[in-house]
Amino acid sequence: MSAQPMALWQEIIVSLLLILGSLFVLIGAFGLYRLPDFFMRLHGPTKATTLGVGSMVVASLVYFCAVGDGLSLHELLISLFLFISAPVSAYMLAKAAVQQRLPLAPKTRGKPWEQ
Repeated sequence: MSAQPMALWQEIIVSLLLILGSLFVLIGAFGLYRLPDFFMRLHGPTKATTLGVGSMVVASLVYFCAVGDGLSLHELLISLFLFISAPVSAYMLAKAAVQQRLPLAPKTRGKPWEQ
């Protein structure tokens, strides 16, 4: 396999996407650690890390297209499954937490089981 060197603008795009993705993942992990209750913690992994992993997958797609291996379907399938499964799993977790009546932090607005 003979890899061609990438152009500077391609390297910059891949680097920016990787940095942006890692920042989103870091923010999501920090939110998971720092937020007080389950319902608030649910936003960290589902929102920020989905964007972070999606950005890293796009960086992988750009890299392998630039190197000369051609367009790979793997990255597109990974991002498709990620963007489909993350909201569904977050909904299922939130629905189970509502049915279990998990304790809430005082700052959490909206208590569906008291309505």
